Formats: sequence, C-alpha cells, structure tokens
Amino acid sequence: MVKITSVLQKSSKIILGIDPGTIVMGYGVILVKGKSISLIEMNVLKLNSKKDAYERLELIHHTVGQIIKAFKPTDFAIEAPFFGKNVQSMLKLGRAQGVAIAAAMQAGLSVCEYSPKKVKQSITGNGNADKEQVLKMLQTILQFEGKPQTFDASDAVAVALCHHFQDSNVLSLPKGKNDWKSFIANNPSRISSK
Repeated sequence: MVKITSVLQKSSKIILGIDPGTIVMGYGVILVKGKSISLIEMNVLKLNSKKDAYERLELIHHTVGQIIKAFKPTDFAIEAPFFGKNVQSMLKLGRAQGVAIAAAMQAGLSVCEYSPKKVKQSITGNGNADKEQVLKMLQTILQFEGKPQTFDASDAVAVALCHHFQDSNVLSLPKGKNDWKSFIANNPSRISSK
C-alpha cells in the first residue's frame, strides 16, 4: 500500500472507487490535487466462494472500512449493479454493494453510484467499451504501466475517475454561456493544436 505523508491542499481530494462483487471486489484509490490526478492504489479483495455468503458480506464491510481508515478518502463512488438475466446473481451483487455502501456511510462519506455504461462513457467516450479499452485509457490518463490481477481492480479505478469527472464537470460549459464558441474563448488552455 502507498502511504500519503504530505498534507493535502484544500483543492485536493482522495476518491475511493469500488467495483462490488461477492467473490472478487475491486477497489481503486486516486488522488486529485489541483489539475493533477494520480493513482494511489489499485487492488482486489478475493473472497472464498466456499465461505458462507453472510461471512463474505461481513468481510466486504470490514475490508471497505479498513481501506477507508488507511487512505482517508474524501469521496466514495461505487458501480451500480447491472441488470442481467440472472436475478439471483444480481441480488447477491446488490447485497455486496449494500454492505460496501454501509461501510462508507458509517465512516461519514457521501455515496455516489454510477452505472457501468456511465463509467465506460466517462473514461473512454464509449458506453460500450470493453474492459481492455477502459484499462488502456486509465493507463494513459493516470500514467501507469502493467495490468492489475483482474479487471475488477481497474474497473474500480475507473469508477473513482468517473466520479472525479462528474464531480468536477470537466466538460461543462460556463454558466450563462451555452455555446462552444464562448467556451473556447473562455478556455484557450483547453484547445489542442494536434
């Protein structure tokens, strides 16, 4: 685990992203300092499928609490369960999400939830992107190399980054100006000459 020893500026935030699961739960922690975004931690909690379902839920709750204590996030974002054909799987996933949310709320964090499509759209510009495309964009944006153990870890980082993009309204137009011409005039530093 990476420890943050410097005092964070008021414009800084630490975002914890969770990709819930009952067998593998991904988590990612990013640091946003001004306009700089960096990866602090990307990992998974692997749960024994032979353990009782309620024991696994308790372990998810406990682990999310420990991650919050270790990294002291200012923001918490979690991926919403996707609507699949298997209702039983969705119910289990919803329970895993619920205990992770409970741990965050117990720690005093507000919870933001994003659909898988919203996360992919936010990171790649394509709501139907595959996990490999999401990982490649994360590597470009956060400037890291290598692959995580599973895509659950990179998915969690994508949730955290999606939250930052949504929270900061990176692509929003200035208030009172609803056209691109005004936006460009007011933001010349955002124009690329590629």
